[in-house]
Amino acid sequence: MWIHPRDAAARGIADGARVRVFNDRGETVLPARVTDRIAPGVVSIKEGAWFALDPTGADSRGSANVLTEDRAAPCGATTYNSCLVDVARLDGKPSPAAS
Repeated sequence: MWIHPRDAAARGIADGARVRVFNDRGETVLPARVTDRIAPGVVSIKEGAWFALDPTGADSRGSANVLTEDRAAPCGATTYNSCLVDVARLDGKPSPAAS
C-alpha cells in the first residue's frame, strides 16, 4: 500500500512496515510503501492476493475488495476504485524510524 511520507510519519509507519488498512466495511493487512509518488491524504492498494480471512475476520493478503462497496453509483459508474479508509501500524506501536 502506497502512503505519502507525511501521512506515514503521523502514524508512525516506516517503509516496509505491515499495516492495517480499514474502514466500516472491513480491513486488510499488507506492507506499506512510503513514497512521495502519491499525494498526501491518499493511499493506493495496487493489487492484492486472493482474499483470505485471518482468525479475527480481517483479510490477511491485501485484498482491497474488503474495503469497497459492491454497487454502482446512481449515475451507473462503479464505486470499486475509491473509498475512505484509515491506516495503522499492524502492531499499533510506532516504528523506530518514526521516533
